[in-house]
Amino acid sequence: MPLSRADVLNPLLDTLKGRLRIALCLRSGSTEKATTCARTSNAQNGSAVVEFTFLALLLMVPVVYFIVTVGQIQGGSFAVVGAADQAAKVFVTQGDPANARTAAEQTVLVALRDYGYTREQASMDITCDRSDCLSAGTMVTVTVWLDVPLPLVPFGDVRASRLSASAAQVVGRFA
Repeated sequence: MPLSRADVLNPLLDTLKGRLRIALCLRSGSTEKATTCARTSNAQNGSAVVEFTFLALLLMVPVVYFIVTVGQIQGGSFAVVGAADQAAKVFVTQGDPANARTAAEQTVLVALRDYGYTREQASMDITCDRSDCLSAGTMVTVTVWLDVPLPLVPFGDVRASRLSASAAQVVGRFA
């Protein structure tokens, strides 16, 4: 005799209803299942705090690292802009091109050191619109590049960004 559709589905539905009652801690008529369910829910006390703490740490560590990295890049951009501006101003006030270049390099190093960067992380270039860089009316442009490393990376030269800034100054008429 072939099985009807109801004969196959009714036992499956009964099993599903029983499992849902157990999962939802609903009374099914017997007190044994209700107490078992109460014991199971008591065993779960405190696990939400552990799960929340684990997920919070898992999600917050990358967010905090991202914020620190963005702060490093922002600090580097302040350092590069300040270094280029001050180097250009120092360069145009000198009387000798060799001394002017040396003074500009020292100015860049001091400005970058104030932000915690080293000589190895930076480079500088000075260009003039005339052959004599210190003649009156000459436009002097100083460009500074800075490699900003990833924070808290103890190995290798892994950089977060390469920043650059340029500043221009005109050599004064009475310099």
